[in-house]
Amino acid sequence: MNISNLLRHIAIATSALLLAACSTPGTRIGQDPATAANARTVKFQQIRNATIKVEYAGTTFLVDPMLAKKGAYPGFEGTYNSHLRNPLVELPLPVSEVMKADAIIVTHTHSDHWDDAARQGLPKNLPLFAQNEEDAESIRKDGFTDVRVLTEDTVFNGTRLSKTGGQHGDEKMMTDPVGKLLGQVSGVVFQRPDHKTVYVAGDTVWNRHVEEALTKYQPEVIILNTGYARLLGYDGSIIMGKEDLSRASQAAPKAMVIGTHMESVNHATQSRKELRDYIAEKGLDPRRVLVPEDGQAYSF
Repeated sequence: MNISNLLRHIAIATSALLLAACSTPGTRIGQDPATAANARTVKFQQIRNATIKVEYAGTTFLVDPMLAKKGAYPGFEGTYNSHLRNPLVELPLPVSEVMKADAIIVTHTHSDHWDDAARQGLPKNLPLFAQNEEDAESIRKDGFTDVRVLTEDTVFNGTRLSKTGGQHGDEKMMTDPVGKLLGQVSGVVFQRPDHKTVYVAGDTVWNRHVEEALTKYQPEVIILNTGYARLLGYDGSIIMGKEDLSRASQAAPKAMVIGTHMESVNHATQSRKELRDYIAEKGLDPRRVLVPEDGQAYSF
């Protein structure tokens, strides 16, 4: 190779390196930037109750599926409005659409998060993530063949899934006999380079577990169960409520905060209207603190 050709090849190689350095992170040279941006978009859809879908890096996660028809189950004994039958409303989409997912996450196995219809109807070979081995074994007995236990460093399709802690009621509830029924609960954090970090808190009251997750993971999308579900004979709630939307908004002032788990089971006592009125009353930004209807979806 003569000197002229050598210089020409060096110039071509240098240009290629400069183009690579200037390209958008996660974008291949020659890839449509819009396509690359869409691949990094996080999508959330409220289904019903605590059942949601999170589409993350092209993988769709179905979280806490309760799939029964309206009124399929009696109300929860020992809770507010137990005369009402659950679910209180129908699914907003055909169940066949709801079940379209690449993986399932079950934060705990209470029947409003993992019901008989989900056990019977979901494909048994779908990857399914449970909070601990006890829940995983129970789900395997229902015929599911790919049940995995979440850890703080689980990876699925290149996305890191981190289990977070929670507490399904206040200290008095947890030390009383009812605490055994409330049981262990969990949340999950979704993380991946060039994607927003998403925190699904699960069925928990606001406590140190939530604060630790916010501090450790710095989520940009926070999903809270805010139906303020209540037991008879106890003050307070076994999950979050309207005031916790404000707490999350203050703790993570740049994050999107979403309230879910409302108007679908008998013991959830706070309505979407009440939360929206509270958002307006406290001057929270309704573009950042969101209360979706069933079926409503957002992209971040």
